[in-house]
Amino acid sequence: MLRPCRLLLWQVVLRLSYHVVTASLCLGGSDIFASVKENSPTGQFISNISISGDAGANAVKLCLTGGNAGWFYLEGRTIRLNTSVSRVLDREVQGSVLIAELTCYEDDVMQSQFRILVEILNENDNRPNFLQDMVQSFTITELTAVNSVVFTVKAVDADGDMITYIIDQSSPDAWFFRIDLPNSGNIVLNKPLDYETRPHLELIIWAQESHTKEKFNTSAVLTVNIEDGDDQYPHFLPCTPVSPSVPVCMSPTYTTNITHKHQDVVLEFSPGPIRAEDGDRGINAPLIYSILSGDDRGRFVINNSTGEFRLTRAVDDRRITPNFTLNVMVCQVDDRLKYSLASVVVRVLYENMFPPVFNRTTFKGFIIQSSSPASIVSTYGNQVLQVQVSDHDFSDGLNPNIHYSLHPPSGLYQVTQRGVLIARTDQLHAFDRHILQVMARDEESGEEVSASVDIEVLQRGQAVPSGAFTEQHMFGEVDGRVAGGIAAMILMMFLSALAFLLLRTMKRQRLQRDPEEHAAVALEKCPNVVNPSRPVFSLDDSLYNNQAFSHHYESSLQSDSLHGRQGVYTRKLSLLHPPSSSSSTIIITDPTDRSRPALHLLSSSSHTLSDQTLEESD
Repeated sequence: MLRPCRLLLWQVVLRLSYHVVTASLCLGGSDIFASVKENSPTGQFISNISISGDAGANAVKLCLTGGNAGWFYLEGRTIRLNTSVSRVLDREVQGSVLIAELTCYEDDVMQSQFRILVEILNENDNRPNFLQDMVQSFTITELTAVNSVVFTVKAVDADGDMITYIIDQSSPDAWFFRIDLPNSGNIVLNKPLDYETRPHLELIIWAQESHTKEKFNTSAVLTVNIEDGDDQYPHFLPCTPVSPSVPVCMSPTYTTNITHKHQDVVLEFSPGPIRAEDGDRGINAPLIYSILSGDDRGRFVINNSTGEFRLTRAVDDRRITPNFTLNVMVCQVDDRLKYSLASVVVRVLYENMFPPVFNRTTFKGFIIQSSSPASIVSTYGNQVLQVQVSDHDFSDGLNPNIHYSLHPPSGLYQVTQRGVLIARTDQLHAFDRHILQVMARDEESGEEVSASVDIEVLQRGQAVPSGAFTEQHMFGEVDGRVAGGIAAMILMMFLSALAFLLLRTMKRQRLQRDPEEHAAVALEKCPNVVNPSRPVFSLDDSLYNNQAFSHHYESSLQSDSLHGRQGVYTRKLSLLHPPSSSSSTIIITDPTDRSRPALHLLSSSSHTLSDQTLEESD
């Protein structure tokens, strides 16, 4: 019986000794402190285990437990990072520390437990992001003072980097704003706002990392809505801006015409009607109208709300008051200091009984092609073309209030207020034809009448037709003055031929009446023979100086003979012009006495002769 007790005791001792040996395997361990970068790959080394026992022994087991134990796995005595493609270690998501526990078991009995603390090191892997509630549309009033902070933007960086804010100068409305403190995000108004010209502004803001190598940045587009403020005065319509860049209106002058018979009527104006609007279109404050001066003791009244003008009583005498000038004011109901003024002119006219009329429906005009910049259009007979209307409301038919214009306006022609058409000659081409419409408007009554003008462009040198059915094409392109000279020469030649034929006919009639003259005609073959019964010419003073005598005398000198009648001739031969400078002899013979010698007249070589007396002896 002692033996079984010893055997049992021995077994107990062996079992106790076994436990002591196995317990020593989990000894020597300690808490683990390590660090790892975010975004590290799977299998990244974390730490080695300092437990003395072999983790691979059957009697010792190591286990990872805790909330973040899944990020690790054991490889022998080494702890490694457990990640995957779909599960990346991100410090901004997991936090800055991973906490787990390492437990050591012997024969399924926990012997020791150690903490694992792994710090996740940050990497600059995130861009700044604007807070959406701080980059929504902003609304500010146009009355906001310059240099005041109008709004603030805010961006965050998950990596905790410092952010700098920058206005993109390429944005369309960047010049309205500025940032004084780059890290604050405060946007300051740099220029005055104006709702009437820019009701909406657009701005681009950049948020950029300040102290990082990567300098990651992001942008946001901001829309700034301008709220209308009561800063504009009312203005009369139509609005004529002072300049395109200055939104200030010049008030119009309203005009209308009445007669001495009008009374208790609503007046219609040009431009019209009389109306104004608040300069602040987003507010449209109520307006009130009033007449400041010129109402002629209530003759004219205005509706304070609508601006309607009314004539209450007729004009007494047009000659005393041919027109009225009134000053009208419009102002805001809530602020009478915001106002504008306009002038109203009412002209008093006689009653219009007759409309203006043209004396014809179509006018014919001509213009000669030329290089001159401008020429007046003419009509038949080269007369100035003048298109005018007559108005029987005037004694002379001329209405001084007629305004002439071309409809539609022409770039080649203009019409004066006297109805004269002027053409840009250097831009016209020969044989062109232009049909114009001339409008005549009575500026007082507003009546209009029109007529057509048919203009034909003639080529250079072409004459203007003298009438509608007589075209002058005789000289073609020849200048008018040259053509006139040619016509005069032809007329002179015709008259000379007619005179020659008449003289020849008369001469023949005389020869038929006097038979003796036939002999004289026959004797004309001899230039020195003179017919005593009929003198060839007379040396009277009246014939001596005429052209016929000179021509006949020169002919006689060429034949060295002088024809004359019987008798005594006394002349100053110095008046006669000899044919040449050499000496010549003039022979005078008496045909009645063949025996008498001829009388010789000597001329000197100096072309001057003294007075001589030529006597014919008995």
